[in-house]
Amino acid sequence: MKLCIAEKPSVAKDIAEILGVKQRHDGYFEGNGYQITWTFGHLCTLKEPHDYNENWKYWKLEDLPISPSNFGIKLIQNQGVEKQFNTIARLVQNCDEVINCGDAGQEGELIQRWVLLKAKCKAPIKRLWISSLTEEAIKEGFEKLQPAEKYDNLYAAGSARAIGDWMLGINGTRLFTKKFGQGKSTLSIGRVQTPTLAMIVARQKEIDAFTIVEYWELKTKYKDQEFACQIPRLKTDEKAKQGLGYLKNKEFEITSFEQKEGKEGNPRLYDLTSLQVDANKKFGFSADETLKLIQGLYEKKLTTYPRVDTTYLTEDLHPKIPNILRGMTYYSRFTEVLLKDPIPKTKIVFNDKKVTDHHAIIPTGVLLSGVSPSEQKIYDLIAKRFIAVFYPACIVSNTTVLGKVEKLKFKATGKQILKLGWREIYVSDKGESKQKDEDKIMPHFEKGEKGPHEPSVHKGKTSPPKFYTEATLLRGMESAGKHVEDEEMRELMKDNGIGRPSTRANIIETLFRRKYIEKNRKNIIATATGISLINTIQNELLKSAELTGDWERKIRLIEKGEYKLDVFKQELYKMVRTLTDEVIFNTPSSVQFFQEDEKKDTPKKKREKKTILFEEMSCPKCKITKLIKGKTAVGCSNFKECGFKIPFELMGKKLTDAQLDDLISKGKTKLIKGILNARGEKTQGKFHLGNDFNVGFSNE
Repeated sequence: MKLCIAEKPSVAKDIAEILGVKQRHDGYFEGNGYQITWTFGHLCTLKEPHDYNENWKYWKLEDLPISPSNFGIKLIQNQGVEKQFNTIARLVQNCDEVINCGDAGQEGELIQRWVLLKAKCKAPIKRLWISSLTEEAIKEGFEKLQPAEKYDNLYAAGSARAIGDWMLGINGTRLFTKKFGQGKSTLSIGRVQTPTLAMIVARQKEIDAFTIVEYWELKTKYKDQEFACQIPRLKTDEKAKQGLGYLKNKEFEITSFEQKEGKEGNPRLYDLTSLQVDANKKFGFSADETLKLIQGLYEKKLTTYPRVDTTYLTEDLHPKIPNILRGMTYYSRFTEVLLKDPIPKTKIVFNDKKVTDHHAIIPTGVLLSGVSPSEQKIYDLIAKRFIAVFYPACIVSNTTVLGKVEKLKFKATGKQILKLGWREIYVSDKGESKQKDEDKIMPHFEKGEKGPHEPSVHKGKTSPPKFYTEATLLRGMESAGKHVEDEEMRELMKDNGIGRPSTRANIIETLFRRKYIEKNRKNIIATATGISLINTIQNELLKSAELTGDWERKIRLIEKGEYKLDVFKQELYKMVRTLTDEVIFNTPSSVQFFQEDEKKDTPKKKREKKTILFEEMSCPKCKITKLIKGKTAVGCSNFKECGFKIPFELMGKKLTDAQLDDLISKGKTKLIKGILNARGEKTQGKFHLGNDFNVGFSNE
């Protein structure tokens, strides 16, 4: 009997249908020589400090750094997890072969390996490695099953990441909390979240420190074409007036007129980060929203594997491109032209050396149906980009005109699109009208011609750096804090970025959840808590995007088999040891901000825990009016306008005043038992307030 372990129930069902496995059991399918079961996210996790040493349960500076000699894993404490794991463990013990059908990536490999390790699997293991969930891809994958050993380095890289995050997260958070939190604040430290927060805080400090300066520029108009004077900006109105006086009553002379035909190269295919960036710019979707939407499209078999960091395709995909284009019937007005001729095989699109686990995100060719409006928008981005890469280049005419008024030199530039090429795909899109300003046709000039002109002064102000948006923050994380626009340079910087494409959205959401950052329209602003935390951290290693990028590069080298996990762990221990000593012995031990913050946000009446007066608490949503306690719920006294309300009873459990207080003031409750799930079964977990201030539930 062959046992297939899929990443989730829906994928297991797809595989069962394709393999002809008909019989459904509790937790698995069976038939035709196969048993098909599934995980759902992480069933196992690294052990916690107290699992190694009971004394490590308590947060003490003298115990740091905590570093187990051998890291172990344990089952996540959850009834559903335990039940499914027991099913998997029983099936593993009785099968002849295991086929790992987990998510084809580093995290997916780690999830499955930990489950098989915990289940004490001794059967031979093979790996299903596919880039889409179409029937064709799954069948082809089963015909080309790989030995599990081929992905040992991928597992080692996933282990390195998990251990590294555990070491720095556990030790860093305990270290800074005990040293600076004054027993009132948990100061969260993370390998990726801390340098990301540091980038946001650094930008904010630049903006706060920026001094706006007025300036003046000389311009002139000749034959309805504006020219800019090629001198530094003038610092006073007086000098601007002098310059204007100099230009008046003198002829303008053309000294050079040059037109060059050029090409605007086709855009690159999407990797996850560039898709998240465009979705944020065009639709205002957060990185996390885009990840969920593209994951949904992948599971509906409409697009390929989403968690990728390459913009290239493998060369063996080239023969399949025409069929994919034919399947995109809603875009036939664009694809018909391409299908008249063979699809070009260029290195800018097809390059095996630029692809590691998976190729760029593209449509599968499955007919588009059953999608939400938001999914439709994401699919449209991917589909049009996929078509655009095979269209001809956009041909433009670039014009540069130089002139002078006696000693003062002037310059004007312009661009005109001669042939739309790939831009034809985007003509009807909103925002393309911006291109019209660039495409104004400049008049023809002859070198040496002279004539009257209309000089003027333009008064302007210097602008501070822009706040990060999710789009620019994602780019900053990808390039380790460096501003990179060039696509080639983007590719080179990816190995040194902060985090991975699949984790960046969650890191940003974590910073929002911990109230280190907040959003003002599209702008991301560091809160006082976030700024104070970064100011507290004196160790540049924790805040440095480039050093964190170097850590990421070593994990990638482990994945390629070019760096040893043991060496990585040794370096990790030295770094955490150095950090611990530095903070304990060399850093001042009081941070006034956190004391002030707690006094403001946590009134003494709450800490007494005797009588909780909800009527004295401000609404956490509108932050304007007070709460009111009714017969069935606590809510905003301006409920009609605000809409905030928490019922006393949630999922069959009546909450105590203390639990309601935790939910309102802390954003989540402690662990609550006896909650009824959708099937009427008792479970346990925590209620929490989402970003929209609706109550959510998570198993713990």
